[in-house]
Amino acid sequence: MTMPLWAAQAPVSVVAPAKVNLFLHITGRRDNGYHELESLFAFTHQGDVVRVAAAADYTFEITGPFADVLAGMGGAGDNLVTKAALALAKKAGLEPAVAITLEKNLPVAAGIGGGSADAAATLMALNRFWKLGLATDELAGLALSLGADVPACLYHQPLLVRGIGEELEPVSLGWHAGILLVNPKVPLSTPAVFKAFHGSEADFDEPLDAALAVAQDLQRLKSETHNSLEMSAKNICPAVEECLKALGELPGVKLVRMSGSGATCFALFEGEAAAEGAGKLIAQKHPDWWVMADRLA
Repeated sequence: MTMPLWAAQAPVSVVAPAKVNLFLHITGRRDNGYHELESLFAFTHQGDVVRVAAAADYTFEITGPFADVLAGMGGAGDNLVTKAALALAKKAGLEPAVAITLEKNLPVAAGIGGGSADAAATLMALNRFWKLGLATDELAGLALSLGADVPACLYHQPLLVRGIGEELEPVSLGWHAGILLVNPKVPLSTPAVFKAFHGSEADFDEPLDAALAVAQDLQRLKSETHNSLEMSAKNICPAVEECLKALGELPGVKLVRMSGSGATCFALFEGEAAAEGAGKLIAQKHPDWWVMADRLA
């Protein structure tokens, strides 16, 4: 088979960072079943890595510490990386003759946007590799067809997110923090958590009157926001409550919460060094947990 014109192109790598919900309010539900939300997304620096290289045909390989877990959840065609690659190739009128490797460093079904971040990183990597020159806003339209969280994961900056994930408003936090993420290595199904949320007959949240101001003040963020899914997740997965308790007992912690639909929980600290020190304490007490210390982008 003839190699494509970009066969001599150097490989491209893009990091797919963890997406953290600093708060997550469920504000309603649409007739089609999609939930409306109001959330503050922030991103780490570390995460999964998507690598793209020239090939005669499309290939997809998963490596990294969580490769086996992800591979056991379906074939390559079910992965959002493949779906993103094929969608962008179709949009560009190209054959997807590339070799994509996903280095899976983040836990799976963990509430930190792993699959969405991987899909977004794939779009970004192929946009560069194929020299398409598409702006991020142009990629966002295609990203939304892949999943509600995928557009936000293109930006790698704090965002106020509304609607079903398509309404994005960049925000300057006005504060810096180190972050410690922990996961008990227990996958938690998002549909199951939402089902439990509805079963609890909890009221929907009212939209914040001053969301930007709340996002820019860590104390207001702590006192005026929450994660609407946290209680439901704890009822399904008691390990979530154990993670939150362990994080809350760490010295110097500023905020402790679950991210997304769980099971990953996080704690904010004054800086990355404090988060790293806290991570060592957690790893000593809970050697079976996944632990990652970083700083917010």
